[in-house]
Amino acid sequence: MAAKIKESKDDLLQLIRQGKPMTTAQQLRLVLQLSTPAILAQLTTTMMQYIDASMVGSQGANASASIGLIETTTWLMGSVCSCAAAGFYVQVAHLLGANDDKEARSVLRQALAAVISFGCIMGLIGLIISPWLPIWLGGNEDINATASVYFAIFSLGIPVFQTSMLGSGMLRSSGNMVIPSIMSVVMMTLDVIFNFFLIFPSRTVDFLGMELYIPGAGLSVVGAAIGTVCAECVVACSLMYFLCYRSKELRLTIDKGSFKPQWNYIKKALHIGGPMSIQQVIMSSAYIATTIIVAPLGTFAIAAHSFGIVIESLCYMPGYGIGDAATTLVGQSMGAGRKDLTRKFAYMSVALGMSVMAVMGIVMYVGAPIFMGMMTPVEEVRQLGVMALRIEAFAEPMFAAAIVCYGVFVGASDTLIPSGMNLVSMWAVRIPISALLAVSLGLKGVWIAMCTELCFRGVIFLCRLRWGNWMKLTIEKKQ
Repeated sequence: MAAKIKESKDDLLQLIRQGKPMTTAQQLRLVLQLSTPAILAQLTTTMMQYIDASMVGSQGANASASIGLIETTTWLMGSVCSCAAAGFYVQVAHLLGANDDKEARSVLRQALAAVISFGCIMGLIGLIISPWLPIWLGGNEDINATASVYFAIFSLGIPVFQTSMLGSGMLRSSGNMVIPSIMSVVMMTLDVIFNFFLIFPSRTVDFLGMELYIPGAGLSVVGAAIGTVCAECVVACSLMYFLCYRSKELRLTIDKGSFKPQWNYIKKALHIGGPMSIQQVIMSSAYIATTIIVAPLGTFAIAAHSFGIVIESLCYMPGYGIGDAATTLVGQSMGAGRKDLTRKFAYMSVALGMSVMAVMGIVMYVGAPIFMGMMTPVEEVRQLGVMALRIEAFAEPMFAAAIVCYGVFVGASDTLIPSGMNLVSMWAVRIPISALLAVSLGLKGVWIAMCTELCFRGVIFLCRLRWGNWMKLTIEKKQ
């Protein structure tokens, strides 16, 4: 019994790859072992956003609104880059599950060449549109110039973000959740340090009865952008080192291979990542549409909406962490042809995600005044933000269902239909209701629409998990 308790994550993953039986306790333990560091990684990422927002929020409502205005567009760029990486790291999960480590390293080489090049193209596109983006989104003259500069700096950092996403995704696909989690903590720490010196001006503070001089650049919103990019550079380089030189299965020093693009790998990546990318473009367009709906409601509404999204992410990021673990477990089970384990891991992951996010929803409802108070000193923004968060708290369990189910489907290479489900949910439910209710209820109506749509999305994803053929095609190919 003691020996079973001491089984490591790698030992349990080997049971999947070697086709050996696993008890329910072993399955649950593996889900928890992979989910826990992934949850911590997502939470630290969210804390970084929270700290960023609170530091900028101390500069006033206009500074917060500058970032809030283009925030959804940064999500769009980041999401598309994430999908490009997923097209390759899902292949790696399947190959490792099939014990084909050499082929997995070949996919990694292809990914390094293709995905990082894609990130450079995305960065260039962002840089080109940065002068006009705030105007397109309906911003006012008080915030447009700052928002434009912020987005330009963000765009310059997209190739770095792309590299970081690829490194983190590849390590997670191999079952290594620890290094990406540690790097998330490093990212948060460095971001706080850089922001501390870049956002605020030089100042003198009282420290234990002594006057202490603290240098600062006083760059406000621009400083936040520079600090984040600098921190991401350090993390991206570290992730690439661990992936290419230290990973047990994927380090490129084990053998030699070609980085020249090969169509068979690219085709598979497009099959997996293509629908995901199209989904993210259209869904992020829906987020942008929501921003356009909110923008006429005024600076306070824009700032409250932005802060509310950041705080809510403290609730839903654990779901994304569990979804990442589900992608790894389902992907490796698929690669091993283990239909029995595939469905069990899927159900366990979804149940865990819904439980965790239900608790987080309660925390968000109760703590909304405290969280918003930490974000901004502006009373009008606080009141709007608390109202929004308490509405959204009721949607968290079903939001978890949608998030983790999607992670399961990605691991199974089933991305087309789930992407369509997301699109229908956003454009047929959220946007029409938001536009309708914003007229009479303002920001409250927008968040009621969000809550309604997330509950609807959770229901349809649970239905597909239970009754859909999301793993049939892949299992048949493996057998």
